[in-house]
Amino acid sequence: MAEALVIIPTYNEKENVENMIRKVFSLPAEFDLLIVDDGSPDGTATIVKSLMTEYPDRLFIEERKGKLGLGTAYIHGFKWGLKRAYEFFFEMDCDFSHNPDDLVRLYIAAKDGGADVAIGSRYVRGGRVENWPWGRILMSYFASVYVRLVLWMNIKDTSAGFKCYKRAVLENIALDDVRFIGYAFQIEMKYRAWRKKYQLIEVPITFTDRIAGSSKMSSGIFKEAFIGVVQMRFSL
Repeated sequence: MAEALVIIPTYNEKENVENMIRKVFSLPAEFDLLIVDDGSPDGTATIVKSLMTEYPDRLFIEERKGKLGLGTAYIHGFKWGLKRAYEFFFEMDCDFSHNPDDLVRLYIAAKDGGADVAIGSRYVRGGRVENWPWGRILMSYFASVYVRLVLWMNIKDTSAGFKCYKRAVLENIALDDVRFIGYAFQIEMKYRAWRKKYQLIEVPITFTDRIAGSSKMSSGIFKEAFIGVVQMRFSL
């Protein structure tokens, strides 16, 4: 068993999931991989299970009934991993918007670079976004500015979803108390870690918009984040 677990939530990712699995297992660092699938009707889980014999004791799947949300998928994965001996836990998208090669850089930042939470950041020096229209880039950037102003948290990419946590961080966050399940989940997890004085370090990455499959973003997700930030400030 590796000491590092990559958790990837999926919903209708048949175009990407096999390529992603093979890419993760080709990296120079050793990672185990847990897919948390929310009952994808396109057969995503079937593809994963067909590859499990090729990667025994390294590739795992947890299947849930229904589309239950990004945040609950990660919480499910964290709890699954905490029952085992993993020391590093990664969040990553399945659509290649997060470059799997950057897993190694986040791993090094957490293992050797002093980070309790290593954040793949679009908005620190060296980070960037590709294939997004300028309107979406500006909206994302100023959303992070808004979060920093409300929460007083000095993180430039507050909504980043490509991260590595040390085990102790997840053990000391009350996972059952995490309230948000969409876009705001990523902000809440950082805020809870920051409030507990853990070291959050941003690692520059290039974020590339998905090529295959359909985006899961919605106006409801953004609304949850906008309102949720204020709720976090006065309730956590």
